[in-house]
Amino acid sequence: MELQDAIQLIRADYAAGVWADLGCGSGLFTYALANLLPAGSTIYAIDQEPVRLTTRSNPAQQQIVPLQLDFVREALLVVGLQGILMANSLHYVKDKPALLHRLAKQLAPGGQWVIVEYDTDAANAWVPYPVRRNVLQQLLADEGFTHVTFLGERPSVYRAGRMYAVKAEK
Repeated sequence: MELQDAIQLIRADYAAGVWADLGCGSGLFTYALANLLPAGSTIYAIDQEPVRLTTRSNPAQQQIVPLQLDFVREALLVVGLQGILMANSLHYVKDKPALLHRLAKQLAPGGQWVIVEYDTDAANAWVPYPVRRNVLQQLLADEGFTHVTFLGERPSVYRAGRMYAVKAEK
């Protein structure tokens, strides 16, 4: 996927502030978010592996802070987040309700959550714990996220099926 594809998939209105991209990988969606956030925002690019971001377009010059951390097992070092981005990382989490409950506490009032996943329930080595869109919407509703907006979908390059993106707000 190219940067413009990622931007299109998560395109929405986002609030400025401090964000965390959990499971950032090479930073494709980190930079997609950076292109969509109002100027003056900070994104913590968090991954359990040493973070090696591939430099991409960042027209508003958002501050991107790499941070090695296993967000499933370790507490985030930042509280009062304006938003959390999880692009293709939630499917690595077995106990999604527990993680979502813990992370929801890290969000500031009015915080936003953006999640990109595969709309399937067929597990494989690369997507061990998939989450269908309707199941994710219910998990988010259980945490008090009453406004879940479908942002878009696209064919998966690696699987039969589709990738989807949602934005959740309380």
